[in-house]
Amino acid sequence: MVQRDTAWSAGTPCWVDLGTDNVAKAKAFYEQLFGWETQVGPPESGGYVMCSVDDRQVAGIGPKMGPAEAPSAWTTYLASDDVDATASKITASGGHVMAEPFDVMDVGRMAVAADPGGAVFGVWQARTHTGMQLANEPGAVTWNENMSRSFDANKAFYTAVFGYDYDDLSSDEFSYATFKTTGDPLGGIGDLGTAAPAETPAHWRTYFAVGDADDAVEMTTKLGGDVVAPAWDTPYGRMAILSDDQGAVFAVMSAPVAAEA
Repeated sequence: MVQRDTAWSAGTPCWVDLGTDNVAKAKAFYEQLFGWETQVGPPESGGYVMCSVDDRQVAGIGPKMGPAEAPSAWTTYLASDDVDATASKITASGGHVMAEPFDVMDVGRMAVAADPGGAVFGVWQARTHTGMQLANEPGAVTWNENMSRSFDANKAFYTAVFGYDYDDLSSDEFSYATFKTTGDPLGGIGDLGTAAPAETPAHWRTYFAVGDADDAVEMTTKLGGDVVAPAWDTPYGRMAILSDDQGAVFAVMSAPVAAEA
């Protein structure tokens, strides 16, 4: 379990939110799937919903920011001490700033950008909203990863912008590394390669911790969502890739089962 009430260190995935067509419908879906407590913000927030586990904020749900035809999607936000300076680095390093830095009431300052591989992410400079207050617990975020067909270019980009170092986990079958600034890994970065369908876009994917990945798959389908990749076992836990009832893709992961003595 990770609990935090102060701003996250620069470069850390610090927040996730869902941009969707029907906020009320999404709110109901995730309340049932993850047991989230939800609170609709004031009118000036545009109907943005804060989602919590045990009274600690874990994610947000709001109207889509992009064009009407854009799909519903989860966005990963990377922490910054100065979002304006980070936006300049993004442009200088081969990325594209899609939404220039702007203030979000008194809660923070943000920008939206795409990396050289085309994956969209947010940048968050905390004020009164410091980001996720809980992680690595059921219903909360447990991992964020960047997947593209520009593995080397994206690695260089995130090093230039956020100072990432990498621990390479690649094999003959795939290219993948964990990224960090200091200490423990903060997330992953990988190559979509040939295993993913050609139409799979570059993306940042959010993994939510669950008590049982198979139960989460079953509940997702009952709620009208879909299974993108059925549950499978990894050394880090059992995971599945799912989509909600409006098409937004996310992943779930349950802790690995301890081996019997």
